[in-house]
Parts: sequence; C-alpha cells; structure tokens
Amino acid sequence: MVNPVFAADKGYLINMGDKLKIDVWKEENLNTEVMVSPDGKIAFPMVGTVSAAGKTLDELQAILRKKLEEFIPWPEVLVSLITVEGNVIYVIGEVARPGPIIMTKNLKVMQALSLAGGLTPYASRNDIRILRDNAEGKSISIDFEYGDIEDGDNLDSNIMLKSDDTIIVP
Repeated sequence: MVNPVFAADKGYLINMGDKLKIDVWKEENLNTEVMVSPDGKIAFPMVGTVSAAGKTLDELQAILRKKLEEFIPWPEVLVSLITVEGNVIYVIGEVARPGPIIMTKNLKVMQALSLAGGLTPYASRNDIRILRDNAEGKSISIDFEYGDIEDGDNLDSNIMLKSDDTIIVP
C-alpha cells in the first residue's frame, strides 16, 4: 500500500500567495494577473470568487472554462504561474539561517538544509523532524536522520518537500 504522504505528485499545486496569469482566447478584456489570497481564492471577472489553492493549473483552468461557458461559447482558458511566492517551507532550530525558503523548484530535505546554511555544531543531527499536514489536514511528523544520508544509508528518507512543510533541527 502506498503511503499518501509519499504518493506521486500530480503536478504543482497552487498555494496562497502565488501569482497567476489567466488568459481567455479572443477575450482580451478578461486577460489578467491575480494573486491567490490568504483564504486560497482568486477573483475573476464574470465568474466571481473561485477556490484555487490546492488545485493544479489544469484543474483551475477547467473550473474557469466551465464557469465561463455560461457567458462565452467554448472559452479557451490558459492559466499560468507567474510567481511561486506561496510555495514556502520553513527551517527552524540549529541551522545557520533559520526561516522561510521559497521553493522555486522541488527540494529534498538535504537541499533545504543546505539552503539554510547547514547545521550548527549544536544540532542534534539524528533527531530532525519534518512536520507536514496530511490530506485530512492533520499534522504528522516524519523522522529524518541526517547521519544516515551523510553515510549514504537510508537515502529514501531524503524526501521531497511540500509547500508548508517545517523542518525542525533540535
């Protein structure tokens, strides 16, 4: 059975704070840029407010297309990502530069720790945890042993991070 935490990604999921460009073919007055609000929604002309966070670009495109069909026959909608400001992870504790990291590409745990400047001499290398919200919205804790990866062991534990993950380095 596949653990849903590690299931294959279906594509980039839109986050609160991301900036999107929406184009409707042959409807220049509808072409616009929108920011995904803190409640995960966007506002779009004729359609109103639409939930965007947690959806792929294709899913949002399909929703907008369906809603626009009430006003425009066979609308062609293109949604593209301009900025990934909402695609953030957090690194706290015994690292050189704790704080948020905007993920402009997929990152694994070791890459994120590197971006945070690496571990301090006081870090508890084998007690690192990743906090993540699962599909039900409950927080789970994933163990990460830096020493294993450093030794070339248990390489599968160097997991791909997801937006809003928090790496805790005690």
